[in-house]
Amino acid sequence: MAVGLGTDEGGVDIDRVEVNGVEADSEDLKVLARANYSHFSSLQVRGRAVRGLDLHLKRLDDSTRELFGTGLDDDRVRSCVRHALLASPDAVTVRVTVFSRHQAAVLSGEVVEPDVAVTTSAPLASRTSPVRLRTVEYERDLPHVKHAGTFGLSLRRRQAVLAGYDDVLFTDRDSRISEASISNIGFFDGERVIWPQAAVLPGIMMQLLQRGLAAKGIPFERREIHLRDLGAWASGSPTLAAFLSNSISPAVPVASIDEAVLTVDPDVTDLLVDCYETNPWQTV
Repeated sequence: MAVGLGTDEGGVDIDRVEVNGVEADSEDLKVLARANYSHFSSLQVRGRAVRGLDLHLKRLDDSTRELFGTGLDDDRVRSCVRHALLASPDAVTVRVTVFSRHQAAVLSGEVVEPDVAVTTSAPLASRTSPVRLRTVEYERDLPHVKHAGTFGLSLRRRQAVLAGYDDVLFTDRDSRISEASISNIGFFDGERVIWPQAAVLPGIMMQLLQRGLAAKGIPFERREIHLRDLGAWASGSPTLAAFLSNSISPAVPVASIDEAVLTVDPDVTDLLVDCYETNPWQTV
């Protein structure tokens, strides 16, 4: 079943949709199309294995507890994913969405067992070309949850692209840099990686990079980064580099943020990719 649906990465052709381990029928697809009270995680699967599977499972359980008032068993998720992979090639993109067919009951405060949808689509390759970012003040609802409420960020991303940029970079009400539309942003000053101290989604790729940085003995920290200070920081640190990380790409170089030009150093990108690749593949 090929279905055209939107994702956090944009529009994709979905090869298969299963709900609770059974191929979705038309009624399931209707419910999913309206399931705006839901959360998800996107996985790049290779040979029935995923880097950071434990982190994806924890994210799904934590978010289910917060949104639905009950946990989500790891074995249930793995079983649903394994079943969907039976009809898939070795390399595939998987999205696990947690929702409820009984949304009215959920919104009235009842605790119900949520449904698990698994979609499969073609694998996605990492982006390597540098990007130019446009800043805009915007704060996502419940930013620590990867939820379905993406209209606001999608609109601002589109506006940035129409203005000639590749993506948007959000700042909060205090002008602190937070995150890009579907990516975390990090900075490398030649010695350490600095992540913005702000309300952001703790991306799985960001967490995998942190594991890899720790394994290689490279320090990292979280620090408030105010937009007004970025130009002086870049001017005072000629080697300052920035990168985006998301479920597809470990380190997309950032060429500029508004008018601030940043260093694009392939060695920094290679270092970050090496950190990511220290993480083992975990079998689903």
